[in-house]
Amino acid sequence: MMDTTFAPRRAATGAAMLFAVALTMAACKKSGDEAKAAGADSDVAAVTVGPENVAVVTMKKIETGPEMSGSLEPDREATIRAEVNGAVLQTLADQGTRVAAGTVLARLDDTNFRDAYLSARSGMTSAQSGADLARREADRAEKLLAAGAIADRDAENARRANIAAQSQLADAKARLTQAEKQLEKTTVKAPISGIVSVRSVSAGDLASPGTALFTIVDPSSMRLEGSVPTDQMSAVRLGMPVTFTVQGYPGRDFTGRVTRINPVADPTTRQVRILASIPNAGGTLVGGLFAEGRVSSESHNGLVVPITAVDQKGFAPTATRVKNGKAEKVSVRLGLEDPATETIEVLSGLAQGDTVLTGGVLGTTPGTPIRVRKTTDQASAQVLQPVVR
Repeated sequence: MMDTTFAPRRAATGAAMLFAVALTMAACKKSGDEAKAAGADSDVAAVTVGPENVAVVTMKKIETGPEMSGSLEPDREATIRAEVNGAVLQTLADQGTRVAAGTVLARLDDTNFRDAYLSARSGMTSAQSGADLARREADRAEKLLAAGAIADRDAENARRANIAAQSQLADAKARLTQAEKQLEKTTVKAPISGIVSVRSVSAGDLASPGTALFTIVDPSSMRLEGSVPTDQMSAVRLGMPVTFTVQGYPGRDFTGRVTRINPVADPTTRQVRILASIPNAGGTLVGGLFAEGRVSSESHNGLVVPITAVDQKGFAPTATRVKNGKAEKVSVRLGLEDPATETIEVLSGLAQGDTVLTGGVLGTTPGTPIRVRKTTDQASAQVLQPVVR
């Protein structure tokens, strides 16, 4: 016969054990949920970016204005050509020689011109003597006429002889001057100070009027001949500064000023020629180099970031700043934009030294931890230090 005295007691004990197990499972689930929530930020939302996707807000010069490109040419250049016929007897300067104005560059055969000069000088001497004698005779005739010693006809003849003699003297002087100039042209001199860039003849060559002998450039001043689109001409005025770079001098900027603006646009390119004078006291620049730059219609110092660091698609422009190692979206107010350097001025919202995200990571969710790789091929990463303002 079964004993039923302990049945209720065993049922109560089983129920209590089931309740305890349920409580334990609930507690474990709650602890796991709390732990998962606590580690969500660091394990799920962290973003690793490359150094090319971060930039620092810096204070620098920003400019706007029409871009221009062209070639550098000497502002002062002279091509010396032969003015008389003659064989080249001697050249006294070569390419690269620095010369002063008046320096003798070459000598031409002057035999014929010297003979003509000597003949003209002799004729002038003879004419001078005849003119002096005729003038004295005319003066004596005037005195005799006044005293009634000669007739009017004799005095008039003396006057005419004097006039003819003076005319012959003037003609002789002109011939002598012309002969002297022709003789001087056989000695080729530098018309300006500068450097000989081209020597086109050598001793023994035959020169004729118009033959190029030398080319001299003055390197102390250059000019930039460039073009500006017609739709940007309103931003160009005489005297405006021009900033440009030159092939062969990477990372170096040169400056000048607009000196001439062509009043007629090129019918093919629809661009206007601009000439800018470039100081070159040190002789750094040389002619023929290609230059790229811009006319600085507006320029000042300001806080600058890359254009790719600003999101301008929304109602107001924003930037993503990295602060305390996390992304933070801030509204910014913009100023000048420089397409040449792909930078833009920030008037408010960021401070000098702030770190911002650029390019494809610009839209990172605020609060996301940011890690920056030291190099693009290095597996390890480093967390940005908090930006303390």
